[in-house]
Amino acid sequence: MRKILIISILSLIAFTSCRKDFSAALSSGNLIFSKDTVYLDTVFTNIGSSTYNLKVYNKSNHAISIPTIKLEKGENSFYRLNVDGIPGKQFQNVEILAKDSMYIFIETTIDVNQVTNPIYTDAIVFDSGDNLQDVKLVTLVQDANFLYPSKDLNGLIETIKIGIDADGNELKVNGFYLNDNTTFTNEKPYVIYGYCAVPNGKTLTVDAGAKIHFHSNSGLIIDKNATLIMNGELDNTITVEGDRLEPEFSNVPGQWGTIWLRAGSKNNMINNTIIKNASAGIIIDSIGNTSPTLTIKNTQIYNNTNFGILGRETNIYGENLVINNSGQSSLACTVGGTYNFVHSTFANFWNQSLRQFPSVLVNNYFTYIKDGAEVIEPRNLQAANFTNCIIDGNNNIEFILDKAEGADFNYSFKNNVLRFDDFNNSYAAITEYNFEDTNFYTNNILNGISDFKNPNNNELIIGENSDGIQKAETQGSLNVPFDILGISRTLPADIGAYQHITFN
Repeated sequence: MRKILIISILSLIAFTSCRKDFSAALSSGNLIFSKDTVYLDTVFTNIGSSTYNLKVYNKSNHAISIPTIKLEKGENSFYRLNVDGIPGKQFQNVEILAKDSMYIFIETTIDVNQVTNPIYTDAIVFDSGDNLQDVKLVTLVQDANFLYPSKDLNGLIETIKIGIDADGNELKVNGFYLNDNTTFTNEKPYVIYGYCAVPNGKTLTVDAGAKIHFHSNSGLIIDKNATLIMNGELDNTITVEGDRLEPEFSNVPGQWGTIWLRAGSKNNMINNTIIKNASAGIIIDSIGNTSPTLTIKNTQIYNNTNFGILGRETNIYGENLVINNSGQSSLACTVGGTYNFVHSTFANFWNQSLRQFPSVLVNNYFTYIKDGAEVIEPRNLQAANFTNCIIDGNNNIEFILDKAEGADFNYSFKNNVLRFDDFNNSYAAITEYNFEDTNFYTNNILNGISDFKNPNNNELIIGENSDGIQKAETQGSLNVPFDILGISRTLPADIGAYQHITFN
């Protein structure tokens, strides 16, 4: 008898598990959705989107079965779905338990040449007839100029030699050289895979309004005797960032590599440009140039995992330059060189990890390991001149002058707002921080209030409470008569890249 009872129970379990429709009522068109339209933001042609989700709720007191869930355009749709872990474009008899929900995940890859409208739409359709419900899908697809390394017959990707390691081995990155003088226009965005290199003697010109998007581990290299000219305009800036267009990626650091102006590149100019979300915004090398390797004006550099600008024995002139949120230093003037900055704002309110470097670092040496020991090799710091600049951040000490004996170390700070709160007198005995020495420091405001609008969001315009208002050195302001927004600098002008405003 006991054996017969067990067999009966097992048979009942098997029967009910095979007949789910007995335990779930058909959907009656009363599904609830987390959104009525899913916007997949903007994608470049033939580049896959992020994964988006839609939550579907069954608010009833009993389990339901949805006869069909499908894309309205069927198998021809450029969207892809995943329902309960199963990929596809059409699904049948999908159950949701009482007072429960499920996720639908949505992705897309769209070829702009196969759509008549850059705004591509479809819908997820639930059931049919009187019970039909739907959720709209919307994506903007952009055409672009795609640049990438070639592959040989064996599938090997084109590379660029960038140096030699300590063992004499060549260092290479995936990349390619432009063939001739080249202009990036503003007609379509540029999406670059690998490192795009400008060869010896050639020039890359970037027109106002151009948009350059780098993929992961990609960037720009300007080789010896080559030149980069970025001709942005006040109301038509150039933008350089990663190739993920979704809003959640708009301020994520480290999405691409760097713009590298290599030793021997010359006459590089960057104007009215926004550079953001790199590993290092700009790396600049040169060997004893008497004229600037880079002249940079009216430019913003944000959200870099290492440096905003890293200069190594180079020559930089900058005005109306704004740098913020760097994992190490926003501006690093290293291995000596010549550095002149006027009416610029160097801040660092990095909050994504512990930061050990100041907003501005200046030194006159480099180090390397030889026979197991560190060797310090000095180089002449011809000049490190800061006039009418703000140097600030969320650390107590936001600029460091790191001098090595055996080489020149020339610096000058005039009419700056400087964050240097040496509360425990750790630097009191170091002569480079004698702020009373007028040979090096004149009319600076130590630990004053910058009054930035919102430095965590890279809004570094100053307000009415700034201690830098009308404290700029006159000649520096005459040389740079307009701020980064094109506002005329009335004399005496405000310190930093911006004239102050009243915050709303």
